[in-house]
Amino acid sequence: MIKIQNLFTAFILFLVISVNGAFAAEWKKYNKDDFMASQKAGEKILVDVFATWCPTCKAQSVIMEDMIEMGELDSATLYKVDYDKEKAFLKEYRIPRQSTILTFQGKKETKRIIAETDPNRLTAAILKGLE
Repeated sequence: MIKIQNLFTAFILFLVISVNGAFAAEWKKYNKDDFMASQKAGEKILVDVFATWCPTCKAQSVIMEDMIEMGELDSATLYKVDYDKEKAFLKEYRIPRQSTILTFQGKKETKRIIAETDPNRLTAAILKGLE
């Protein structure tokens, strides 16, 4: 009987982990049409303007991945904007440098965070922008 209970417990644990992972927020590669559709739909949006060579961007990424893992960004649509490739986005939103994070409520920019790597401050600023 104990073996059956152990198998049942393991199965339930597997289902819980699978279901929680299935609804986790995921990054989308920036695409102007998709981004505009998210804005038009009034979605909460998090934009990470990053560069692959940027150590600050890497530190920020770790913090945001932890937020995803904790479910803190499940209500938002997440976009990665490549600083070296998406020059039109940079110009339109007046992005001064890589390691810039933006939050939007639909078309309205609600928060801009530049080069912040303190986990508590970055997390609080992102969550405030997505309220």
